[in-house]
Amino acid sequence: MMKANAILQIEQVSKAFGELKALNGVDLRVNYGEFSALIGPNGAGKSTLFNVVTGLLKKDSGKVVFDGVEITKDTPYMITEKGLSRTFQIVSILPRLSVYDNVLAAVLSQKKQMMNFFARGKRLFKEEVFRILELVGLGGEPETVSSNLAHGDKKRLELGIALANDPKMLLLDEPTSGMAPEETGEIMSLIKRLCDEMGLTIFFVEHDMKAVFGWADRVIVLHYGRVVADGLPEDIRNNALVQEIYLG
Repeated sequence: MMKANAILQIEQVSKAFGELKALNGVDLRVNYGEFSALIGPNGAGKSTLFNVVTGLLKKDSGKVVFDGVEITKDTPYMITEKGLSRTFQIVSILPRLSVYDNVLAAVLSQKKQMMNFFARGKRLFKEEVFRILELVGLGGEPETVSSNLAHGDKKRLELGIALANDPKMLLLDEPTSGMAPEETGEIMSLIKRLCDEMGLTIFFVEHDMKAVFGWADRVIVLHYGRVVADGLPEDIRNNALVQEIYLG
């Protein structure tokens, strides 16, 4: 039975690739409104877990429940419709489209409008698109071709695309990957503000421990496809097993 305060519950989820058990009975829950991090060594199963939760990979066993509804057999599109959106370790945008049109395409998809509605949508949803661009700090870049953006701004655009899906929860796969230290602080501050001001639940994978311990409310540690620690950042930082397998 799912606890009332859990927006995401993962129960005994396993996924193997041949002899490799990428996920081996993962059990965890994320509560409404949390800003929590998932960490672990390379190969621990973090991205695989996100791919299973969002329907990009089919699990071998176990159950995933989101916002009180089981989504185990849902397609990625169905899961996004339910309010669970994500970003990727490698930026996923439409490089030939402008910043504005990238977000507009996501807005049209969320509203179930056909792409032949695109030109009319530019006018009808202008206010909504600009609201999202302002939220992620790209309000001054609407006509920029997205492939010409700096890396950090591409990450901001991807976040804007995720927000255009009107999510209840965001899964962010390495949101600071490839960023300079000052950019890292800016993007983490932005994400935390979105969590607080919009009431979003955010669960992120990250290798930058300054970002993790500086911003997360809670930290979950994955190792060899299993959850080995779960707690407050300071408790995880001082956990002997976590120090041994990951923090050094």
